[in-house]
Amino acid sequence: MLEEKNDNLQNADGDNEQELIQETTEIQDVIEEEVVQVEQEVQPVAEEATEEAVTEKTTSNAAMDEIDNSNAEESEDDTIKDRHEIPLLDYDPMSMEALTEELEKLVSNEKVMAIKDHVEEIRKAFMSHFHDLLEEKREEYSEQNEGNTEGFEFHSPIKNKFDAIFDDYRSKKSKHYNQLQNNLKNNFEVRNIIIEDLKNLIDSTDDSIGDMFKKMNEIRERWNNAGSIPRDKYNIIWNNYHFHVERFYDLIHLDKEARDQDFRNNLEQKQQLIVRAKDLLAEPDVMKAFRELQLLHRIWKEEVGPVDREHRDAVWNEFSEITKQMHDKREALNANAHVRELEHFEAKQKIIESINALSSEAVSGHKGWQNQMKKMEALRETFFKAGKVPSELNEETWAKFKTAVRDFNKNKNAFYKEIKHDQQDNLNKKLALVEKAKALKDSEDFKATTPIMKQIQEEWKKIGHVPRKHSDSVWKDFKSACNAYFDRLHKVQNEENKEEVEAFENKKTFLDEIKSFELVGDHKKDLDAIKENIEKWKSFGRVPFNKRHIEGKFNKILDALFEKLSLSKKDTELMKFENRLEHLAENEDNRALEKESYFLRKRIDEVQSEILQLENNIQFITSSSKKGENPFIKEVHKNIDKHKEDLKIWKEKLSRLNQL
Repeated sequence: MLEEKNDNLQNADGDNEQELIQETTEIQDVIEEEVVQVEQEVQPVAEEATEEAVTEKTTSNAAMDEIDNSNAEESEDDTIKDRHEIPLLDYDPMSMEALTEELEKLVSNEKVMAIKDHVEEIRKAFMSHFHDLLEEKREEYSEQNEGNTEGFEFHSPIKNKFDAIFDDYRSKKSKHYNQLQNNLKNNFEVRNIIIEDLKNLIDSTDDSIGDMFKKMNEIRERWNNAGSIPRDKYNIIWNNYHFHVERFYDLIHLDKEARDQDFRNNLEQKQQLIVRAKDLLAEPDVMKAFRELQLLHRIWKEEVGPVDREHRDAVWNEFSEITKQMHDKREALNANAHVRELEHFEAKQKIIESINALSSEAVSGHKGWQNQMKKMEALRETFFKAGKVPSELNEETWAKFKTAVRDFNKNKNAFYKEIKHDQQDNLNKKLALVEKAKALKDSEDFKATTPIMKQIQEEWKKIGHVPRKHSDSVWKDFKSACNAYFDRLHKVQNEENKEEVEAFENKKTFLDEIKSFELVGDHKKDLDAIKENIEKWKSFGRVPFNKRHIEGKFNKILDALFEKLSLSKKDTELMKFENRLEHLAENEDNRALEKESYFLRKRIDEVQSEILQLENNIQFITSSSKKGENPFIKEVHKNIDKHKEDLKIWKEKLSRLNQL
């Protein structure tokens, strides 16, 4: 039957693709018929296949189909296999700048078809980020223009750079694709011509066996160098070629020794491929092992010739079983990876829920939002580090994440939009203080102006934030005006301080002298001498603020001298008080004077209350003796008289203070 079908195929026209497909179909029919005949001779055909056998066959077919399809794709363009060597990163978390840099690196250094998947993933991630940025800028524009987005434009330098690199990639891809299509078409025609030459060689009756083998080797060499062909023609053209190669060996049975030797060489090569395939089952990197097994299949199919019928099915079945085992390992690896990806998916869903919860929290104040933003950034980083999710869920997960982040940003922007009005009010207040400070900075009336300038500074501290773009400039203007005034003030004060330092040195020397002052015993002379010392002390003038402790030392010496004089309590107290008042007045210590006035009024009220209380107590005392003869009543009257004397002194002090 095989020889009869070969005769029918001699007139087939291989130049026409439809005829080639028809021819291949007929060839496969012949092979199947012969396989059936062989199986009928060896053992009865089973009426029904077991479920396990069907499943195993299906799995085996799936493994073979996967490898055949991959080889067909790589046969079309051998740069595709480089994709496996270029890592496919998780591009979604990367910034627009990082994505642009990665795209530029790939386009500049790698083959254009080897980075097809990488470029597409980078483009999707970049455009997603860009659309988010565009929406954010549109919202900012809307806020600044009271909800109007007409005329909105946004120019992004990084987007322009990305587009330029992507256009370069598309140009290279188009050029490569056009050249590839021409090459594929030419290579396909060349392989059809080679098959026709092989068919003619088989049908030739003029050549010797040796010449036929020589021409066959030339045909095989031409075939191996013929180049890539379209992937949809790959299996058809290879099955056709191998059919005629086997047909060649079947028809040159006259030289059995040469044919058997070639069969043995091919068998040895295929057994070596099987050994290597078995070793790959122990390779830890399953994906690497699967890619090498794919290469072994290409070598098996494209480079190694047929073997004798006795071993043909056995070696192929053994090779197929190894392929099935490798396929099962790869499927298990993918299943485990899918489980991990589902775990990543669940983790990312929880992170998205946390972001939504963060968005719904009630927050007030800039500090509160700063804390929320830190939490948000931590959640973003956790999301990006959570790992890949299943590809079918990636777009959905990424969309939910972006929506959650966008909602958070809307709430944040709404808050800061509200405080922008407050910041503008604050700016207006600070600008008013700047103008006030500028108006006073050249004032020569330091006594009146200094408290006002200090008050302006206090008001400035109480005003909140202003818009960032005005913050530096308004502060610079205010600081400049204040510094101009206080620099002048300090210059004047430094001149005055020279006199105060000199006064301190004089008082220090005089203090040492007065320590040795002695009373002579004459009341009037001693009193005049003390008054003279007081006047001399005053004549030295005011001392620096941080040296005013010397006044206390002088007052202690005066107190000791007054105690030695036979002055009344009232005179002594008033002289000491008079000296204290003059000291406060000289130093322009208005605050101390106010405190002194408050103390005197309070003390007068207390003494009056005590006198009133004592007088009321007397009325409640009853005695058989006369009131004047009661010792207790006498003591109360004496106490009342003492308080009245003190009251006169306190009132006199207040009177002198008021006069000052």
